[in-house]
Amino acid sequence: MRCGLRPLVTSIGAHAILLSGAFIMVYPFLWMWRASVQSSGEVFGAMKNAPSTLESTLANYGQALFQTPVLRFMLNGALMTGGILLFQVATTVTCAYALAKLEFRGKRVLLALVLLAITIPAQAPALPLYLGLAKLQLLDTYLAMMVPHLTSAFAIFLFRQFIRSFPEEILLAARLDGMTEIEIVTRIVVPSMLPAIAAFSIFSVTFHWNDLYWPMIVIHSIDLAPPTLGILFFRSQEGGDSFGPLMACATVVTAPLILVFIAAQKKFVQGVTMSGVK
Repeated sequence: MRCGLRPLVTSIGAHAILLSGAFIMVYPFLWMWRASVQSSGEVFGAMKNAPSTLESTLANYGQALFQTPVLRFMLNGALMTGGILLFQVATTVTCAYALAKLEFRGKRVLLALVLLAITIPAQAPALPLYLGLAKLQLLDTYLAMMVPHLTSAFAIFLFRQFIRSFPEEILLAARLDGMTEIEIVTRIVVPSMLPAIAAFSIFSVTFHWNDLYWPMIVIHSIDLAPPTLGILFFRSQEGGDSFGPLMACATVVTAPLILVFIAAQKKFVQGVTMSGVK
């Protein structure tokens, strides 16, 4: 009897821990959404003669969408994250293929440098990058936001792990047919690693869409601000008091990431698990 109860107790305990962790992760988003459908006076307590939820929702989202350039912020974010992702995939897939399937002098040293680069925080090269962009007069441009992220050591390592499991027989047959290494990568390897690319795309888009540190350094114009920096400008304009419209703006900015992840979660899990298989 005791032996039969032990797996049940273990299962209940594990699920309780997981549900607690899920609640801790989800609760800030639930609070954000709830605040976005309330008037500013209701956010932190009861309010006499409070407007209805529908009135508060229309007022908050109307102000966020039509009285502030939140759609412009989202367009800037899409251009920034899309450009970064395009360059990252183009540079990292070829590097990962070389480290996984080609033999050349210094290969292990390069792999060690890639692993070392993963441990370096993004803030470390910020000052020399800023000075270089300033000398080239590229500050306050889309390119300034993208330059530090045009490649990714994490993506190189992730894709290398995936490409290592690719059958050598297929590559050998392609070489015997006269295909160059670039043709092998673009026509054979890349189509087979779409799940891994999709998984990394979610990592990349989420990180850069939510990034505030680097855009806050190089962007000074509100017309070029990505979503997070745009919300900061919006909060500055509102003086931090209009929490309802502010949370509505944050909800509008966050919603695309949630929808993309829900739509691509199967590819995301598949890509991460397949990249870990040798």
